[in-house]
Amino acid sequence: MGNRRGSAFCPMQSGMESGSWETGMNILEVLQADYARFPQDQTYEIYAEDVYFKDPMTQFRGRDRYQAMIVFIQTWFLNCHMDVHNIQQNGNQIRSDWTLSWNTPLPWKPHIAIPGWSELTLNDEGLITSHVDYWHCSWLDVLKQHFSQGHR
Repeated sequence: MGNRRGSAFCPMQSGMESGSWETGMNILEVLQADYARFPQDQTYEIYAEDVYFKDPMTQFRGRDRYQAMIVFIQTWFLNCHMDVHNIQQNGNQIRSDWTLSWNTPLPWKPHIAIPGWSELTLNDEGLITSHVDYWHCSWLDVLKQHFSQGHR
């Protein structure tokens, strides 16, 4: 499941604004590595236990619920891939611009692509306390991709 609990990815109490990880990786490096292999082997320990998540389809609190959502994506979305176009940090705020794509498990396996961005907020320990995703399209546009000839 890619949980990594007990691994070396734990924030140290260093007061560094970008977080400091026992592996020597900062939060941006950990996020870039996670995005590159999304949704496999995500580093859930970079999220606070009560992290707030929101996207155009859902919102909730809790790292366990966030992990369950990623497992759902991993289980049901085919050929899931996240292309990161930009990632930057300004103080305790991180923004990443990306395109999430996959094939839906329907008989014709339509290719779906959602361009968007994430806004993350870090606490004083360098953990993500808020993860809000925005899309450059509507949920209706995403639904239409399932039936559009141009996205096969």
